[in-house]
Amino acid sequence: MPRWGMVIDLDKCIACQACSVACRAENNVPFAGPEQAGLGRAMFWHKVTTELEGEYPHVRVLFVPRPCMHCDDPPCVEVCPVGATYVNQEGIVVVDYDVCIGCRYCATACPYGARVFNWYAPQWPEPYDQYLNPDVPVRPRGVVEKCTFCIHRLQHAKQRAMDQGRELTDPEVILLPACNQTCPAAARYFGDLDDPESTVSRFVKDKRAFRLLEDLGTKPKVFYLKEV
Repeated sequence: MPRWGMVIDLDKCIACQACSVACRAENNVPFAGPEQAGLGRAMFWHKVTTELEGEYPHVRVLFVPRPCMHCDDPPCVEVCPVGATYVNQEGIVVVDYDVCIGCRYCATACPYGARVFNWYAPQWPEPYDQYLNPDVPVRPRGVVEKCTFCIHRLQHAKQRAMDQGRELTDPEVILLPACNQTCPAAARYFGDLDDPESTVSRFVKDKRAFRLLEDLGTKPKVFYLKEV
């Protein structure tokens, strides 16, 4: 059974935010609009956050893409009172929107800010309403949303491989999530962390590899490579 994870090379990332745009389009993340955004209710499954490094006047800005970390020990799962969020057999943290009661405990517990509450009924202005992805369900008002590692794409890839009587290959999945596929700098990699021959498995052993807030013990499956 694979254990899916991601590696993001910060030395290659150019902070163009194409990953965030692709995530929104692929996963039917609704527009907030100026009024809701002004209330802090803008919805993003994927953000490019900024971190300051150094001391004034020698300060530089680091850009850090932040999807859901899909932790091996996710605090969001621990606090969910109805079992709406859980880790599936392949290590992806998923949400059952039919079960979610919108209590937002998971959003509070997540130290990465990777979950967003759907404050309003989702809607898309013309002509964007014509581009909804039929593979991804539109979530109702009152639930908490998050990145899924584009699990629908993974399911399609697995089905194609099964129809052809073979296993998924590493080259097939490296760019499988929409954020990876759209990255113009080829700074992102997806794959099986438990496969010693996979690209991501080799990268996490690199001396540049690190995880965000690793001291919390959440065991994120998103790794970063430090800038050179």
